[in-house]
Amino acid sequence: MTIKKTALLASAGLVALALAVPLGAAANAAPVDQHDLSTTAQSLDASLGADFGGAWLEGDQLVVAVTDAARAAEVTDAGAEAKVVQNSAAELDAMVADMNKVEAKAPDSVTVWGVDVKNNAVNMTVLPGAVDEGRQFAASVGVEDVRITVSSEVPQLYADILGGEAYNIGSSRCSVGFSVAGGFVTAGHCEALTGGGALTKNGAALGSWGGSTFPGADYAWVQTSGDWNPVGQVAGVGGVAGSQEAATGAGVSKSGSTTGVTTGTMGAKNQTVNYPQGTVTGLTATNALCQPGDSGGAFIASGQAQGVVSGGNSFTCYFQPVNPILQAYGLSLVTG
Repeated sequence: MTIKKTALLASAGLVALALAVPLGAAANAAPVDQHDLSTTAQSLDASLGADFGGAWLEGDQLVVAVTDAARAAEVTDAGAEAKVVQNSAAELDAMVADMNKVEAKAPDSVTVWGVDVKNNAVNMTVLPGAVDEGRQFAASVGVEDVRITVSSEVPQLYADILGGEAYNIGSSRCSVGFSVAGGFVTAGHCEALTGGGALTKNGAALGSWGGSTFPGADYAWVQTSGDWNPVGQVAGVGGVAGSQEAATGAGVSKSGSTTGVTTGTMGAKNQTVNYPQGTVTGLTATNALCQPGDSGGAFIASGQAQGVVSGGNSFTCYFQPVNPILQAYGLSLVTG
């Protein structure tokens, strides 16, 4: 009997493993259309011109600020509430622009500044003990109308990591499986068969391999840097609630960076696949579509993580069950 070896889906032509590449409306009252209120605000912005001081919603009520009390009637005639203020919206924008011009001189203790139309001022957030320093920075460019908030938290750059999204190993591409504390799980052949290379996502440095196994098994995890935020979501599918194994015949969804979300059913478990690049045991078969670049992507059923894409052929896609990955590396699944 001749056995046709199953392909691994890999991108960049490396292999064919799945790699590569309103709060209380009156009873019976018609709901307020916030889009219509926003349209009204834009219309008043245009008609009031230099006297427009900004607009915002307070519950179901549109409030429009004006610098000339004589023009308040125009606001009320449009169905909004008028508030007379000192600074126009254009003047507030100009204050922020002046601060932006010297942002290099801003002390590290000043973490945020911007327009605050509700208070007709420039808002500023500073670290504890830095109120005077913040006021001095604003005053250095002639900004006196400043409303300061004190917070010990410093804003950071975050880029969410979701299951099924693409990441790169050098010139090759794979897919994220599931977020874990400190990173995400994926397929082991993504590391083993790519010849190394920098781990990146959307062109930014991603992190480093925390561990990888292939062949025998097909699993790995990436330890991400602090600039990345692993979240308990699978792109195109939804939240991850846990990792309870689904039964054969149950519906399952796959999310990968090549074919997106595809669906199918759980097939036979504990399958050994003799890939040309090495044999992998303990895989689960499905009839969900997978293609090169999907490697490492997420298989999920009813919110429960099932596994990461390994490889397959035109009619079967195999995944590495996720619980053995978590156990092998002592990882904790991120849910959300």
